[in-house]
Amino acid sequence: MIKINEHYLKLQASYLFSNIAKKVGEFQEANPDKDIIRLGIGDVTRALPQACTDAFHSAIDEMATDSGFRGYGPEQGYDFLREAIAKNDFQARGADISADEIFVSDGAKCDTGNIQELFTTDAKIAIPDPVYPVYLDTNVMAGRTGGFEDGRYKGIIYLDSTKENNYVPSLPTEKPDLIYLCFPNNPTGSTITKAELKTWVDYAKENQALILFDAAYEAFIRDESLPKSIYEVEGAKEVAIEFRSFSKSAGFTGTRCAYTVVPKECAAFDAKGGKQLIHPLWNRRHCTKFNGVSYPVQRAAEAVYSEAGKAQARDLVAGYLKNADLIAREIKDLGYGFIGGDNSPYIWIEGNRDSWEFFDMLLNKAGVVCTPGAGFGKCGEGYIRLSAFNSYENVEKAMIRIKEALA
Repeated sequence: MIKINEHYLKLQASYLFSNIAKKVGEFQEANPDKDIIRLGIGDVTRALPQACTDAFHSAIDEMATDSGFRGYGPEQGYDFLREAIAKNDFQARGADISADEIFVSDGAKCDTGNIQELFTTDAKIAIPDPVYPVYLDTNVMAGRTGGFEDGRYKGIIYLDSTKENNYVPSLPTEKPDLIYLCFPNNPTGSTITKAELKTWVDYAKENQALILFDAAYEAFIRDESLPKSIYEVEGAKEVAIEFRSFSKSAGFTGTRCAYTVVPKECAAFDAKGGKQLIHPLWNRRHCTKFNGVSYPVQRAAEAVYSEAGKAQARDLVAGYLKNADLIAREIKDLGYGFIGGDNSPYIWIEGNRDSWEFFDMLLNKAGVVCTPGAGFGKCGEGYIRLSAFNSYENVEKAMIRIKEALA
């Protein structure tokens, strides 16, 4: 008799964004003439940079000839892209990361979910609250948690991120093995200083723990004193894996290209306490279960690092940050507390009411989609997240509607 993995039965009934999509679909069906403005899910809305589409077309033209055709590529990614990433994203900021420590993939979401396969099912997990649901749900699926009670899973070390600690969690009192961190944070938009990040790196070294650092939103950091990579902190290469994506920095949400950095000295331990390097393990997993990102997509991603590509990507990010500035100003004028919007495309708003109630009110009264904070964890209750990923005109219109709805 074939049996299911019963850990899946612990999961809550619906993935957060699927639930939002269902509610929006039902509203649209009941109100077919109502214009909906989406400031919920973090999906970009502006076109790919011209440099990327030019490279895309050129690569497709290559594939259209026998002499230029390429079949299976290297699972880890083509050298031209890995070298461009290492040079521009890390070495240029003083982080000693080499091209062969970079693994190109089709999404940071996939990588942050898949990386936990390398570690034992009894590994103790520390996860911020509120948090991007993928970190938590994939560990539930793997069997690292107990049941769901009172808004949380048993067996998880929750790192409360609240107004009181400026949404940067304190070190845990219970010792974890794996620590998930995300800065600029999704969903709160909070950032972390280099000194604060060093505290986490030192803690991981002292406690033989590993940090999984999601830097998918690093392109939105305008404050040059803030670290864009955990590898800007001394010693981080021994205890941290970093995840990045072209989705938000260059509009690749529908094109799919990202990468994970696994330094060669980064290590975990076997049952006897012996040190085991993670780089060859991730390489084996990557080669066994992944056939690589397509050649045209990788050429398009490489073009992000051309002079034209850098300028065009900066323009995309600047446009979304302009939206974020507008949202933050209007929310402040309305008298609501919030964080984010300055070095992040997200604005985390104190709603002073039930999160889903606030979501329903904005959808029904304003035709604006937000994300209820409760979907990100127990500490998210009472909050909503607004995303800056839309046109400036739509954001202006949305904020007028929100002000009217809250009047």
